[in-house]
Amino acid sequence: MSSEQESGLFHPRPRELVVRDLVHRARRRLEGMSDTALEDVLEDALWHERKRLGRGSADDPEHPLLDTLAAALVRGTREQRIDAALSLVAVWGDEIHGRFDPRVYRVATRVLPTAVTALLSRRPRRLRDWRPDHLQPNARVVVRGELEWARELSKEATLILAPTHVSNLDSPLIGLALYLAQLPPFVYGAGLNLFSNPVVGWWMNRLGAYTVDRTKRAALYKETLKDYSIRALTTRHHSLFFPGGTRARSGEIERKLKKGLLGTGIVAWQEMLAAGRPDSEVYVVPCTLSMTLVLEAATLIEDHLAEAGKSRYIITDDEFAQPRRLAAFANRVLDLDDAVVMRFGRPLDVLGNPVARDPEERRAQAERRRGYVCGPDGKVEWDDQRDHTYTLRLADALCDAYVADSEALPTNVAAYAAWRCIAEQTGSNDPFKVVRTPIEKRRITPQRYLVELSATLDRLRDEASQGRGHVDELRGTADDVLATALDRFGRYHRSRALVRRGDELVVEDPKLCLYYRNRLTWLDRAPRARPLGESK
Repeated sequence: MSSEQESGLFHPRPRELVVRDLVHRARRRLEGMSDTALEDVLEDALWHERKRLGRGSADDPEHPLLDTLAAALVRGTREQRIDAALSLVAVWGDEIHGRFDPRVYRVATRVLPTAVTALLSRRPRRLRDWRPDHLQPNARVVVRGELEWARELSKEATLILAPTHVSNLDSPLIGLALYLAQLPPFVYGAGLNLFSNPVVGWWMNRLGAYTVDRTKRAALYKETLKDYSIRALTTRHHSLFFPGGTRARSGEIERKLKKGLLGTGIVAWQEMLAAGRPDSEVYVVPCTLSMTLVLEAATLIEDHLAEAGKSRYIITDDEFAQPRRLAAFANRVLDLDDAVVMRFGRPLDVLGNPVARDPEERRAQAERRRGYVCGPDGKVEWDDQRDHTYTLRLADALCDAYVADSEALPTNVAAYAAWRCIAEQTGSNDPFKVVRTPIEKRRITPQRYLVELSATLDRLRDEASQGRGHVDELRGTADDVLATALDRFGRYHRSRALVRRGDELVVEDPKLCLYYRNRLTWLDRAPRARPLGESK
């Protein structure tokens, strides 16, 4: 870690400075609003927080702040209204702010990787024996892609790592991969519920996590989160966002990303440009996670099908919260060679364009990029609508990268072929109808199934040859892939997505089959057009 980072955002001393900066940013934004817009924002905050606290403790410290805000809205002056709102921002900022401790990080990176790699590696190694090339196919967490490139860029720019989100296991696995790949620490947002365990919460806080309370829906809170992200980036703290927001409940690779935190990259870049900083560049590194089996798959797909995600938004009672299920998953699944595959993609700039490998070309790109946001005098011209358009392009580029960098695993391919077979037998592609189909129509003859599986493998290999997806883990014939998938499906879940019974293959749990199949739904869609701007 650089000395700048040790004295920056997460050092204990400037905690008050961080909160003060968040309040200053919020004040500047609120003072720029019309009276009507200001009233709308404050009423929104009051309504959402009163509704949220109605389900919580009566002695919550926000209650008196909300009373003050309500009084200011009824009879207060404009300045009193803004001050009441800023009191909330200060409380939220203190809650959000992480307590990164360089000393704890150094201890953790000496102790934790040894324990985790002992679990995830076929032959546990001592930490001092680890090298980046150990994160390859002989390990249970397989890391591929542009690691050396990311290391190079981390020395000259601020990085945003933008992974797909599969499981609650993603964060510790990514953290391990970043450390073993000799990348610097990244700050990241973690759900407030994950801090409920005092031991886990203490460690997460001091390893770079800041808190995100997903029960807070007020626009003012979301803007405070974005301000915090901007401050982290402008103080050269590499950041990790899950642009999808939450775990992909359907099992699909993310197709629609949340633009809030993602859009903080272009704002931070422009702030550093306006300040004349030579280290102003911000680059986004896509990272696609692919898992043979997913700990919370049964709960996630159930939530997706019930459309409960809209009302629950955050799942607090899934398998991750059950120690026995977590231990069983670790023992039965994480001993597989292909348990988790992470692929770091080609870095992008905040406009969604690929970053050049050659340093001279990167400098030329940076000069051209300034022209998109600066006027003839070289000064930044702020334009929210323009920046939103650029962020949309970045989101599209990330979605394309997720598909291009995805790894088709035997469980996904086997489920995809099985789903096509039972959909054909059901006479419908409606997932809600297919998951309710009787067992008689979920029996498949091996001959019919292998025809479908072979066609799927051929198509995946053809797509991979054109740069869409990877098939490194699909070894051997269709029979080999089927045998591997059946073994994997029998490792953990209480009911199986696909099982062999006598002379038949049976989709025992159609919901799980749907979940694992959904990882390959990109096969059914045409590729998206590339964003305008820089060439490949």
